[in-house]
Amino acid sequence: MDTFNARIGWTSFITWFLHVLVCECVPLPDSGQIHSPQCPQLYPVNLQKQWEISVPDGFQISLTFTHVDIKSSITVLYDEKVLGKFCGNENSADVEFTDVVHLHHGYQPILSPGNRLKLIFQSHDYNPDRNQNVGFSARYQAIDIDECSAPEPEDGSGPLCSQKCLNTLGSYRCACHHGYKLHSDQRACMLIDCGEPEPLLNGGVTLLSGFQNQYLSVVQYHCNEPFYSPYGGINVSLTCEADGQWRSNHDVILRPACLPVCGRPTKQNEYHQRIIGGNDAAEHTIPWQAFINVGYSRGGGMIIADRWILTAAHMVVINGQVQTPEALSIYLGLADVPQILETPSLNATAVHVHRQYNNPNGLNYDHDIALIKLKDPVTFKAAIMPLCLPSKNDTYDTGMMGLVSGFGITDKGNYLRFLTNKLKYVHIPVVEQQRCSNSLRGTPRTKKPILTDNMFCAGTPEGGKDSCIGDDGSGFTLQSENGRFWAAGIVSWGFRCGQKGTYGFYTKVANYVDWINKIMQEN
Repeated sequence: MDTFNARIGWTSFITWFLHVLVCECVPLPDSGQIHSPQCPQLYPVNLQKQWEISVPDGFQISLTFTHVDIKSSITVLYDEKVLGKFCGNENSADVEFTDVVHLHHGYQPILSPGNRLKLIFQSHDYNPDRNQNVGFSARYQAIDIDECSAPEPEDGSGPLCSQKCLNTLGSYRCACHHGYKLHSDQRACMLIDCGEPEPLLNGGVTLLSGFQNQYLSVVQYHCNEPFYSPYGGINVSLTCEADGQWRSNHDVILRPACLPVCGRPTKQNEYHQRIIGGNDAAEHTIPWQAFINVGYSRGGGMIIADRWILTAAHMVVINGQVQTPEALSIYLGLADVPQILETPSLNATAVHVHRQYNNPNGLNYDHDIALIKLKDPVTFKAAIMPLCLPSKNDTYDTGMMGLVSGFGITDKGNYLRFLTNKLKYVHIPVVEQQRCSNSLRGTPRTKKPILTDNMFCAGTPEGGKDSCIGDDGSGFTLQSENGRFWAAGIVSWGFRCGQKGTYGFYTKVANYVDWINKIMQEN
């Protein structure tokens, strides 16, 4: 009974107190065995032996006694503070630990709160009347601390992780629910923020749902209509995804684009009346019209893209020389010449003349076409909109009414003609090509220009409506069934403006669409 009581007392007698030991010790590896000196033989008397076990941060130590046969005490300290003292009954020399092998199954492992543990063994004087004990043996190992299961700190700092805590070997890490990301403190989670959507040139973006561009917010891009329309005809909607990207779906990140709307002025001229025989154009009715001065010569052009103006080659080639961009004065968006001349001109950066244009004597207007590139792109609005280029479905049918505009010579009747101060327009029909050729028969042979398939003519047999000097380079436009105006011709040449039996001749733009696109793409 005494032996049993002593054993029970050894395992159950725990005295809690604080005690700091200053001692020399030898660090041990992360796992192993500890035993009293000379175990399993009798341990020496008057001996103090201590072991210090240290494992990496994030681990604790499990110490399990596998054999105990002691009279004196074993003290276990954590982080240099005595937490427990396991001892035999030192007041009774008769107490012995026998048959310990059958008792070690009852020893519970000792777990250190931290990553350090100190074990002290102290033997006393030898008692010749009693058998000396053989000591103890124990094993220890590093045990991973489950930080995520620990109680919340009492200092009010909150849980280790605001959403999800994941235990890892020797440590832990915080994780977030879908749509959240870790804050820089690696503990708190915050909603994914995709940031401001990229700005859209000639358009804008509207927040449809959500808050401050956070996860699952939806935005929609829109173009500045009616001057621009979205690529593909649909306004693109983007959602803020969990990876912090704006996406139209889970696979594609779209870059929306706004394309210029061509050939659709915001206003229409109300009267189809009679440049020679023409009317003043109301504001915003011919928004593609350009006013061009080259030296003392006045002409026109058509804006077909935000940096490109289509005009006649003979407008920019003088005495066989292509004029420099600096020699050109270009104006857009205005219909009144005095007002035009009071505003700064746009800067040109390049002049491209069709390489086959060659007109040294003023009789060969074949390939009378040129492109002027502006230094800076133009933002389209009601006063400035581009004209469409011909498409494969556009045709030059005889009798189709076209619109010619320009700042050229006009008349007041009684053969009084002068350069207009207002943008003029007139509607005249496309003429059958053989009639165009026949109209030239009365021209002196030595002054007869060459008529090619790269040209067409327009006008009325009775005269009175025509383009004239100063309109050069301006556009002859036709209108498709869907209401879209397109660049059918460029004012090129003619005889006796508006006279009976004469017609105006125009460069046939449809023959040069590939050349136009090539120049714009390569430059």
